[in-house]
Amino acid sequence: MVQAPLAQEISTNEIYMLTLPVELLKLIKEFGDLFTKRVEEQARVLLIGAILATGKRTVTACLRVMGLSEEKQFQKYHRVLNRVRWSVIKGSRVLISLLIKVFVPTGEIICGLDDTIERRWGKKIKARGIYRDPVRSTEAHLVKASGLRWMCCMLLAEVGWAGSVWGLPFLTVLCPSERFYESRKRKHQTMIDRAWQMIQMVGRWLPNRAVVFVADGSFAVLDLLSKIRDLPNISLITRLRMDAELWDPAPPRQPKVGRPRVKGGRRPSPQQRLNDPETTWTELEIGNWYGGARRRVEVYTEVCVWYKGGYTPVRIRWVLIRDPQGEFRPQALLSTNVNHSASQILSWFVRRWRMEVTFEEARAHLGVETQRQWNDLAIARSTPILFGLFSIITLMADCLIKCQVTPVRTAAWYQKRLPTFADAIAIVRRCLWSNCYFSTSYVDSDILKIPRSLFDRLSEAACYAA
Repeated sequence: MVQAPLAQEISTNEIYMLTLPVELLKLIKEFGDLFTKRVEEQARVLLIGAILATGKRTVTACLRVMGLSEEKQFQKYHRVLNRVRWSVIKGSRVLISLLIKVFVPTGEIICGLDDTIERRWGKKIKARGIYRDPVRSTEAHLVKASGLRWMCCMLLAEVGWAGSVWGLPFLTVLCPSERFYESRKRKHQTMIDRAWQMIQMVGRWLPNRAVVFVADGSFAVLDLLSKIRDLPNISLITRLRMDAELWDPAPPRQPKVGRPRVKGGRRPSPQQRLNDPETTWTELEIGNWYGGARRRVEVYTEVCVWYKGGYTPVRIRWVLIRDPQGEFRPQALLSTNVNHSASQILSWFVRRWRMEVTFEEARAHLGVETQRQWNDLAIARSTPILFGLFSIITLMADCLIKCQVTPVRTAAWYQKRLPTFADAIAIVRRCLWSNCYFSTSYVDSDILKIPRSLFDRLSEAACYAA
């Protein structure tokens, strides 16, 4: 691995940046156009500090791990989040282009849409609301949580060295409570409104690629489906109600016989198809099922029109799935692209479970929900940055693994075959600690000598990890 020159002492932020490995420096420089020259240096310090820090991801924690605990102008790093002009949306566009270039250079781009709750308290957090906690709630027990609701869009791509699909966040937007909009005398933007804005944005960013969005049943709304139908390169896969009103396409209009029809004859609903003993089932084997295993299921599919009074009819392909082993309940899926096969719809939809894994990994390893900002602008930036950091670390790990870095840590009692995100962030941290900022003694020496300042930083990072 090629490295840039190492510095003997830390004097300025420029020295921090010059000592980064060339592979990582090229990646970080892709985001340089978002900032002015001075702010770019401060943003890079916070970025590297957020990777190296353990526990809380506050600005002060990033400065401490970067050896800047004596920095008297510490407020300039806070201003990167709460005052300086730069665009998170532009950063999202740069990030998705990098992810696609590395992980999905050809073929359909599969993106997942889902919301998550960042549990936060505080009177000064104006966008805070009370929501159902999806992690702690069950069908029989409702748990509410105070916090911020975020809509996250992730690239669901196969990561070759991990041997599985990963959810890589690139665009995260805040979905404030209805009370927040009322206090500002603005019309409330629902989750569906936010989802439509994000879908349009991704479609503009990727005009020459086919993009397939997958989402849960809360996005199976006729208003949203009818809008997506008009986008040439966008389609949506989501759940379908088992009692949905399905119809034949409208027959050709007879001249001078009233208004044109919007639908034909009534078709059986998914539940009626499930109960019908004459339904013809097809057996499919799906890879990367929930948990990564392969699974055999039985499916029935057809193309029809989904229509309900007062809404625009939408032509869909829907798939009914049942488990021959009876381990999960039958369910129905739909796609706004009628050319999708049942196998494609099902295999793309099951990638959604990786989004929940990403949410959990971001909380465990990147400190989501440990931020302490209360400024509106800082709140709107910090959480999207931490989710985006998940993807940036994955890109960094991909660069290092291609340079023959061992990706997995094993032990005599634990023979691990494939790396997880914990291994990915460890690879990046090890590279930053061992190759950046400080010159050390020769690697072939029995005794490794390191500067006292580096030893103190490593000790503090280990002792104050919680």
